[in-house]
Amino acid sequence: MSQLTAADLEHAIRNVPDFPRPGIQFKDITPVLADARLFAASVDLLTTGFAPGSVDAVVGIDARGFIFAAAAALKLQAGFVPVRKQGKLPFQTIEQSYELEYGSNTVAVHVDAVKPGARVLLIDDLLATGGTAWAAATLLKRLGAEVMAVSFLIELAFLKGRARLGEHTVRSLVVY
Repeated sequence: MSQLTAADLEHAIRNVPDFPRPGIQFKDITPVLADARLFAASVDLLTTGFAPGSVDAVVGIDARGFIFAAAAALKLQAGFVPVRKQGKLPFQTIEQSYELEYGSNTVAVHVDAVKPGARVLLIDDLLATGGTAWAAATLLKRLGAEVMAVSFLIELAFLKGRARLGEHTVRSLVVY
């Protein structure tokens, strides 16, 4: 069996024009998820450079980031931590708001999600403007965690989200 690459993932990502509204070119990752070999390759590539035990937690951003982060946590023998939209977590949380192109949003994490000094890998499916990932990284720093890297399946480079995460190591598998 040949080693799959980011190019194989890119080939499987489906472009859906005008979804969810006219002018948007939606990057549909469901073909990657539906193919066991591609899904496994995506997790392998998102965790490149990290060995089992090298991170204490893999943090996934609501909602598609959960898919990749949970699988990565199992691979790295680490805990999985969800960063969710405001009001979705049942225990005491800390929250971080961020600006969107039109408005703002807030994400949250449990106050005990990671211990001070914890080494974390932050994963999401898509880097666009960087607001959500910045807010998640900020929450983790507020809890005292060390964000080792922020990894994405897809980056929309023309939206310059990487710049918003300037202090962090940012890794993207497929860049448009």
